[in-house]
Parts: sequence; C-alpha cells; structure tokens
Amino acid sequence: MALSNSYKLRCSIPGHEMDVRGVTAALVPAGAFVSVSRDRTGRVWTPNASPDKGFTEMHCMTGHTNFVSCVCIIAPSETYPRGLIATGGNDNNICVFSLDQPQPLFMLQGHKNAVCTLSSGKFGTLLSGSWDTTAKVWLNEKCMMTLQGHTAAVWAVAILPEQGLMLSGSADKSIKLWKAGRCEKTYTGHEDCVRGLAVLSDTEFFSCSNDTSVRRWMVAGECVQVYLGHTNYIYSIAIFPNSHDFISTGEDRTVRIWRKGECHQTIRLPAQSVWSCCILPNNDIAVGASDGLIRVFTEAEDRVASPQELLAFEDELSKTTIDPKTGDLGDIKIDDLPGREHLDEPGNRDGQTRLIKEADKVEAYQWSVSESRWMKIGDVVGGSSQHTTKKVTYEGKEYDFVFTIDVNEGGPSMKLPYNMSEDPWLTAHNFLQKNDLSSAFLDQVANFIIENSKGHVVGPATPSAVDPFTGSGRYVPGAADGRTGFGADPFTGSGRYIPGSGSTGGSTGATDPFTGGGAYSSAAFRQTATNIYFPKTDGVTFDQANATQIMAKLKELNGTASPEHKLSEEFVESLERMLDSVVGGANNSTPPPSLQQINLLWKASHWPEDIVFPVLDILRLAVRHPQVNESLCGEAEGVQLCNHLLGLMAPQGRPANQMLALRTLCNCFGGPQGRALLLAQREAVLARAAELAVGGSRNTQVALATLLLNYAGCLHGRPDLEAKAQCLSVASSALESVQDKEAVFRLLVALGTTLASDQSARELARSLGVTSQIAKYSSVADPAKVGECCQLVLNELQ
Repeated sequence: MALSNSYKLRCSIPGHEMDVRGVTAALVPAGAFVSVSRDRTGRVWTPNASPDKGFTEMHCMTGHTNFVSCVCIIAPSETYPRGLIATGGNDNNICVFSLDQPQPLFMLQGHKNAVCTLSSGKFGTLLSGSWDTTAKVWLNEKCMMTLQGHTAAVWAVAILPEQGLMLSGSADKSIKLWKAGRCEKTYTGHEDCVRGLAVLSDTEFFSCSNDTSVRRWMVAGECVQVYLGHTNYIYSIAIFPNSHDFISTGEDRTVRIWRKGECHQTIRLPAQSVWSCCILPNNDIAVGASDGLIRVFTEAEDRVASPQELLAFEDELSKTTIDPKTGDLGDIKIDDLPGREHLDEPGNRDGQTRLIKEADKVEAYQWSVSESRWMKIGDVVGGSSQHTTKKVTYEGKEYDFVFTIDVNEGGPSMKLPYNMSEDPWLTAHNFLQKNDLSSAFLDQVANFIIENSKGHVVGPATPSAVDPFTGSGRYVPGAADGRTGFGADPFTGSGRYIPGSGSTGGSTGATDPFTGGGAYSSAAFRQTATNIYFPKTDGVTFDQANATQIMAKLKELNGTASPEHKLSEEFVESLERMLDSVVGGANNSTPPPSLQQINLLWKASHWPEDIVFPVLDILRLAVRHPQVNESLCGEAEGVQLCNHLLGLMAPQGRPANQMLALRTLCNCFGGPQGRALLLAQREAVLARAAELAVGGSRNTQVALATLLLNYAGCLHGRPDLEAKAQCLSVASSALESVQDKEAVFRLLVALGTTLASDQSARELARSLGVTSQIAKYSSVADPAKVGECCQLVLNELQ
C-alpha cells in the first residue's frame, strides 16, 4: 500500500443533523468509529468495501434528551466482551450502550450540569467532566468519588496508564493531577480554557487550549514544549500510536497534523468549528464539524477519494466566506492587497495563507506543499478587523456592544449587552439563563461575542472603587485618598473610619460575643461608590471562647452523668489539653492537637444530647485548627461529621445543640477540607438549615445567617445557579422570620454576595420577590449597616 506525504480526503459522511461534537475509534468492528452530535444521537460507522471507500451507519443510539457532547469506549470485560460505548450530554447524564441496542443499558446520573468530556480506564473505570466544575469517577454503574477543586467547567479529562492517576483540564486555565481522589498537582501555563487532553505515556501528556497552543507536559510537572500554529481555539487533540506525532482541530476551520514538533500539514474545512478528531487503527483521521458532517482523511493512496470528489471538496471550500473579525487572517486593508500575480510565487510552508484583491473582492488562498499550488479556501467578507466603538445605551446602562441575537427564524430577536471588560463566557451564560435558552448554546454565543468584539478599541472603563474585603485598593485613614469611604470590617467594626473622630482604629460599639470583635456602628448613611459589604468571600467564623467556663461545665455534667456515659479523668484531661491547643491564637505555645485527641473529641461529641453541648463548643473551636479540619472534614470522615451535626440540628432537637452545630459548620469553612466538604454536602446542609429558619433564639438566627453567608462567599464567581438558587431560597425564607438585626445584616450580605456579578442570580432573586421582601430594611438606622447594605442589595436588583 503506497503512502503519500500528506493526508487527503477519503470521504465525507452525512447522517447527523447538527454539529458533530465527538468522535472516537471503536474496538469492534475493525476499522469502525463512533460519533455523537447535537442532534441527540450517537452513531457507529463501519468501513464498507464499496468503490467510494466510505462508511456505513451500523447503529444509531438514542436516549439523551439534550445535545450529546462527548463519547468514549469502555474496554471489553467478561460481562461485555465487545466493550461498551459511553456518551455524555447536556441533559447532565451519561448513557452507556452496547453495540447492538439503540437504547442505553443504563444511565449514570449525578452531575449537576452538562457532561462535556469522558475517558475510560482499566477495569471499566469511567471518568467524566462537567460544567458543574467537577469530575466524577464511575465504576459498576456507581459514582465512586467526585473530584472537586476546579473553579470553572471541566472541559477535558484523561486517565493515565498508572492506576489511580487521572487528569482534568478546566476553564479555570489549569490542569490537575488526581491520585485516589486527591489533587496531587496543578499544572499552570495555559492562558485560557483547557479544552483537550491526550496521554502520551505514563510520564507525559498533551493539552490544548482556547489560547491557541498545544503543550506537552511531564507528569512530574514541567511543560517541555509549546506548539503554536492554530489561530483560534483548539478543541481536540489525538496522538498517533507509538509516536509523539499528533493531530489537532479547532475554531480556525482546520485540522493540523504535527510531525517531529512542527505543523507538517494544515487541512482547512468548509465549516467554522472543527470540534473533534480521532485516529483510526489504519492511521486515517476522522473529524467532526459544525456543518454536521464527518470527514475522513487518509495517507493511503488507494483510499483517497476520487478526483471528482476531491474537486468537489475543494470547490466547496473555495465558496466559503471568511469573517475577518475572527482574527485568523490578521488585519485586512483591502487597498494594500496585491492582485492575482501574488499567487505566482510559491509558498514556503504548508498551510500558509495569502490574500489577494480580485476586482472588488478579497480571496483567501492556502499553500499545499503536497500539490505545490495555492488552493482557494474562501472569500473574505467585511473589511478591517480594527474598529473604534462608542458606548451604546441599553436599559439605562452603557455598554461597549449591544448585539442582536436571532434564535428562531421569524421570531423576536433578543438583545445581548456586553462590555469588553466582562468575561464573554459568563456573559453568554447569563444571556442564556435570562432568556430561558438551552445551555448547549454556550459555545456558540460565547464565540459570537468574542469574534464580534475582537480587535475593537474602546475607551477606558469608568473607574470604580475596589471592594476592601479583597484587600485591593482598601481605604486606609490618613492615606492620600480623597474619597469618602469606610475603612472598617463591618462584621467586627474594627478600624472603621469616622471623619472628625480623630481615631483610626478601635471598636466603635459594643462587643459582639459571637465574633469576638466590636459591633459595627455608623455615624450616618453616606452616599458613596464604595461597597464595603459584598461580595464577601472570606469565611466568617465564631472564635470567642472562655475555655475555663467550657471545661467547668463539662466537668460538672460529667460528674452527674450516668455510669455508662461518664468520661474517665484521662479522657477529660485530653479534651482540656486539646481545648488549650485550639484557643489562644498565634501566641499559643501548646502542642497542636494529636490524632488521639481528635478521635477522643469525636467520640465525646456523641454524648447524650442533654449534656453534649460543652463538647460541641470544643468541637466548634477545634474545627478551625488546620489539623482538626483536615482530619474531621476529609472525604469519608467529613460525611460522618456532617451527618452527625445535621442530626443535632433536627427541628425537634435541643436549641443549644442546634446553635452549636450551626456554628461548627460555619467554622468548618475556615479550612480547605471543610469548604470542600460543605460544598459537596450543600444540598443536605442548607435543606436542614432551612428548617431552623422559623423561630429559634437570637444566637441560632445569627449562626444560620452566617452559614448562608459563608456558602454565598464560596459560590461567588461560580456558574452554579442551582446552588445559588438554594442559597437565595433559604435566605429569603429566613428573612420572613428572623428578627435579630445582626442576623438580618448577615443575610443581606449573603444576598448581595450571591447577586454580585451574576445576572442570572439577580433575575432569580427578582422572581422570588426579594426586592419587596427586603425593602423594609432600607430605612433601618440602628444599626446603620443594615440600611446601608440593604440599599446596595436593592441597587443590584434594579
């Protein structure tokens, strides 16, 4: 079989009705592959022996209720000797199929948003990634663990040959290495979303990104090579067997073949987005694109399409239009372009593009090394990619752009406002949520925003004050700053600046016995551009403690406890030493808590409910300590802790235990393991907390409000509308019954943090009637922070 020096079209395969988002080589039948599409189907294609050298649809799989985004093959097993096909969709589900049934054998459910990537490993292990920011490990139809750590959608996953090692790539621009469910390493270097991963060996892997680069990494952590050539997002990557050579596809309409570290060949397609690629056992290449077609390319001369088919493909390519705003062709100045004579000079590399002026048109050509000629790849529409934009007013606000989006032909158009300083993906997400459109359109809308705003020059953004909770631009009394501002932490009152007071620190009010700081007070409400209240993303904890009184109460109750519950003297002394080690701050010279002390504390926390409260107070203080937080909030132990505290928070439980359990949960946010635990258990925790919203003491109300505030802070900046909806719902319910002003204040800050920079959350809050619900607090003058914060929340809801 003769091989040419370059890939040429073998065949084009129609069948799908929408974008082909994923392709992968099948194990059986020989030479087959599987494709999945936005038309909600998966299809198995087998090579046929007909003269057209094409493929025949062997099997069509249905079962998803929304677009299908990804596909992988699960290796054969004793139960399934031909292997299985797994597909992930925008319905949040994974469907698993056999090769002979159109309906799934079973479905894997657990992700909270679209499943956009899949990878299979040994023993039937399946790894999935989702827009919900997590990856999940599945085995035997069950989710074995959830990998949490990314702060944005997980677009790519891969399983390394070494058992237990897994990779995930995310829109947060990072790649993470996981071992036995724990993040072992984070790889940074990409400047935009990581969209694809491909394993080279047990020590190396490739990644591709929206930043137009491919990177080769050592698993140990070093990026050893960066490959540049694409001019737009790179969506997928596949490696040739037993080689460092690979292929990549992307938004620049190309498939690129990389040999020995260089782009050896560039194949342009008559479709804007080339979503997916795979390498077949015979080294042919299959790619799926936004025009709904699958195209197969080959090096084997006996499998190349007929001359007529090649000519038709080239003709189709030449008739496509290229928008210069994509940036793929650089800045275009029509008057400076040469004429057709420019094509008399040969190119110097495969894929090189040249633009020529033909009459009043601009045509784009690409150099083909294998054919030693320039091939027309399309007509360029529009002019220069450099524009100057004036602000546009929409709904009373100024934007750099207000795009008109036509979703349904003949239906009403929708307006999409956008500022260059905004994240286009978040803007697209909010637009879809606001207009009740499928999140499957996220790619298209975000790409539309990026491409239609690329190269524009806008004036400088209106200066705005920085939230002092972040530490950036914080007002320091006496510094050279002419603004009217607030310098204090509104949760403790410490350091609040009051003009004319002559003081830059100290408490300005009574002590808050639940935070350990001074109560916040204000001279008067001031109109200011500075919002010092929210978003508040650092956790609020309950730190005040009187260790002597706690131990005195514990010893008193132990003295009257029944024999089966009485603690030994050594047991009590161990708890006392532990309490000493977790209070006192940085100056504490007591040794850190030992594992034995932590285990004893856990055992003591199961004392009878009528006497357990001093132990819970020790637990509340202990979980702030890094070692205790890590030990008690780990994956397995954390679930037990959470369940125990939720049991104490039961509506029929004792009020003191309910309040201390709530405070303990608040303090768990002080460590990374605690935050991860409470985010994972968020649904159950907030559901139980909601049951305590009605009634309850002042202390319980403040603890409940603080718990919601800490959740809001953790969720800020995350596109998790379901979680934010639960926070809004519980906060709204609590505001109906909470009377304590400090609790009201913290609930208002929780609301503000949830709404800040999230249009979808604001729309949801409006629909819940939050505006009318909190309006009564805008006139509260004592404490003034309630009225001030309320007015700022109302501003968010306008």
